[in-house]
Amino acid sequence: MIYQPDSWVVLKIKPGKGEFPIYKVLAGWSGGYLDGDSWRINSGITEVKQDGDYYEFYGYSGSCYRCYKRYYRLTMASSGVYNSIKEQEEFDGQITLMPEDTNWMEIKYE
Repeated sequence: MIYQPDSWVVLKIKPGKGEFPIYKVLAGWSGGYLDGDSWRINSGITEVKQDGDYYEFYGYSGSCYRCYKRYYRLTMASSGVYNSIKEQEEFDGQITLMPEDTNWMEIKYE
């Protein structure tokens, strides 16, 4: 399945001590008059490819998120999701919003 969000960010999730971090795409779509905004979080990034104006983030589930470089941002809907996740006790201090200027090609995902 290929998803092409209107906005996207990458979350870094630090698991237990001594384990590698997990990176996930938080993607958002703007709704119209009849439908509201929506969002998805991928299963975890396994690979990234760069093609012109966008990145393709591949996940553990086999899905691909085609994310245009210029759309890296939190929207009202996705910021609410991000804040809700951050506030959960089980994720206390373990979730970081990656900076926009991150070189996605240099991160070790697995």
